[in-house]
Amino acid sequence: MQEEMTSLERCLATIRQQPHDRVPVDLHNFMMTVVDVKLPSAQLYQDGQLLGEAQVAAWKRFGHDMLLVENGTAALAEACGCEVSYLPGSAPLIERALLGSLSEVASLRKPDPFGSPLCRATMDATRYVLDQIGDQVCVMGRADQGPFDLASMISGPQTLLTEMAVGECDDQIFELLDYTSDAYILYAKLFKEMGCPGTSVGEALCSPDVISPAMYEKYCLPYGKKVVKALQSDDFFLAYHTCGNTSRIIDRMVQTGAKVLEFDYKCNMAVAKRATAGKTTLLGPIDPSGVLHHGTIEEVEAACRAAIEVLAPGGGFILGPGCALPGTTPPENIDKLVECAKVYGKY
Repeated sequence: MQEEMTSLERCLATIRQQPHDRVPVDLHNFMMTVVDVKLPSAQLYQDGQLLGEAQVAAWKRFGHDMLLVENGTAALAEACGCEVSYLPGSAPLIERALLGSLSEVASLRKPDPFGSPLCRATMDATRYVLDQIGDQVCVMGRADQGPFDLASMISGPQTLLTEMAVGECDDQIFELLDYTSDAYILYAKLFKEMGCPGTSVGEALCSPDVISPAMYEKYCLPYGKKVVKALQSDDFFLAYHTCGNTSRIIDRMVQTGAKVLEFDYKCNMAVAKRATAGKTTLLGPIDPSGVLHHGTIEEVEAACRAAIEVLAPGGGFILGPGCALPGTTPPENIDKLVECAKVYGKY
């Protein structure tokens, strides 16, 4: 058995495939941290100080090892020029495409994270958390959506997916994906420069639930590799997030080179373990809605124990929700998630 480590040491050792004392635990809990704040959504999610303080308060309450600091999926798209919608009780959304058609790709301007209220808030929140507890825990300031998801927001998902299926606009699609890759790299570098040990890249629509594995290989994988190559280093990791049942592409997700793969409860755990063992670290896969939000404490414990049993042997596993936790997730279920990592995840 290893001596007890700090949360930061534990996470970094896990990600680097080095010996560690137990399975670390992550919370994708940005909506939970502010569920009781009585402010309009726009004011709430643009307030970096408030978001940072809420993250630190949640850490003091739950004692998790890894923090994912964000304010939803719209920040980088806003920096690229997309219009943001704020709905009561919801994270910010992009509801309308920026481009009228893919023929307008050349008109896109260079993104300005400092001109985006959502990007500034995420950076301010991350900087606050790093200043307060960055020497103790693993802080991921989230650089938001990756190349494919960002391209979907800018062009509109229906337009992008239709043109991919038709196959007559590949040059414009690749031009758009090059633009969104560069946008992500520009934004992510700001988190690297402020001292984060890593960041997360969201690619929910790369899932086989949305596109075929062949399309993943053509339109997603090359750009996942591009951002990883540009950003990842010995002192900075990328966590590559894809939703849904990724069993059919998990081996190709490994090929991105990302040191962490965030995966969902729908993915076959044994398949994921075989594909990643000794190569990368898995983060997840507890169902954030069906188990953590709506499940009993007993169901949370059973899901966590099953995941630890399959995924923990040999290391390379961080226990956490497979995607963002609903704001009203019961705190007692989060307590049980964290407890399971500490009780059942010891090496």
